[in-house]
Amino acid sequence: MADHILLVGGDTRSRSEISADLRDRGYEATAVPDGAGAQRTLAAQPPDLILLEHPWPRDLGKALLERWTRDYPVLVLCGESGIDAALQVLRQGATEFLVKPVDRQELAAAIRRIIDNALLYQRGEFYTNVLRHEAPSLLVGESAPLQRLLTELQAVAPSEATVLILGESGVGKEKVAQEIHRLSPRAEGPLVAVDCSSLPETLFESELFGHERGAFTGAAQKKPGLIEQAKGGTLFLDEIGELPAVIQAKLLRVLETKRYRRLGSTSDLPAEVRIVAATNRNLDGMAQRGEFRQDLLYRLNAFVVAVPPLRERRADIAPLVRHFLTHSGFSQRIIKRVSETAMQQLQAYDWPGNVREMRNVIERAIILSGNKVKIDSEHLTLPRSAAPSPATTTGITLSFDHEPTLAEIEQSYLRLLLERHPGNRAELARLMGIGERTLYRLLAEIKAEGSSAP
Repeated sequence: MADHILLVGGDTRSRSEISADLRDRGYEATAVPDGAGAQRTLAAQPPDLILLEHPWPRDLGKALLERWTRDYPVLVLCGESGIDAALQVLRQGATEFLVKPVDRQELAAAIRRIIDNALLYQRGEFYTNVLRHEAPSLLVGESAPLQRLLTELQAVAPSEATVLILGESGVGKEKVAQEIHRLSPRAEGPLVAVDCSSLPETLFESELFGHERGAFTGAAQKKPGLIEQAKGGTLFLDEIGELPAVIQAKLLRVLETKRYRRLGSTSDLPAEVRIVAATNRNLDGMAQRGEFRQDLLYRLNAFVVAVPPLRERRADIAPLVRHFLTHSGFSQRIIKRVSETAMQQLQAYDWPGNVREMRNVIERAIILSGNKVKIDSEHLTLPRSAAPSPATTTGITLSFDHEPTLAEIEQSYLRLLLERHPGNRAELARLMGIGERTLYRLLAEIKAEGSSAP
């Protein structure tokens, strides 16, 4: 039976030409203009590969794309105008991409390779390769700050100590937590990550501790919480500075007694987990202002790991670039390398978004460079001020007439961003690497200071 290709998106002419060419090559091809048509085809005849061409239909939402990339190999076709959209789908799990205009022979070769690889994966022949690629991407490099960090992780990982990971947004705090878990005696157990800034306060207790049936309206059945799901492993609380006050008190009890209680229950359960937390906030300053429990901070401070920003370990930039070229998260048909000029620009840039920003820049450069082996300066999407030469410095300069506290630096930075991005609170929160709830609090503090000024 011929392999079945489902072509979704693009314009009518493109769909017609591509599907005709695929049929000439012996494939069974179905072309549909929208997500609804694709869903009907999937229900009737599951394909061996989905060919997703940009611009894709408006009814193709994130949830649907995530389901497709989970259940089928997905090959993305995009032009330069669709690169950002293509990157998003690739991060969701799409297998590969091709930049339009696409040579028909190249498209056919990519389809054949992806389908063959999918068959190998189903037989379990990719398992060792997949495990090898799961190495934490942060822990790449040979700089002295990184080696000190690795030494600390190797020392604390075998213990049961609670670990607090500090570092700027994008440095890879979750990767450090993964490494602690990997090196610990709990490595065979689950690692459950919780983004404390994304859970609504009303649901936090239920999600973290679980609930009994009838504990509240809508609780139709018993539900295990995240602590229970992490049994025998590690619970990673990311952005713990965003934890609601009522949950802070209950988390403190878990750390002190190693026990917790489901919402609506009358009995305690053992908390058989190790807790690792992370934040880019100044918890000491928050504790002094009454925004974070001092006694919880004492418990979290059992072992503190500070992750250095990328600008303080520039010797790791080149190894990280090579790592992301090899492990970009999606397949490549060409082995890429970076030109000397482009590498100089990457090493001169201060990387305010740290490793996360670098990964995004390299992934975009891979796509922009198309069929070229070499990634050059024009493929790098760095701020203009970063481009001229290695001697150029970038970023934001804040001036004080005294040694500032972290809280003062934070407020000065926010004021500067307010001037640059007035009225765009979502963008402000993204640039600062904090949740919008925290941003509202900081804005209120600045307003209060302004109203109290003489």
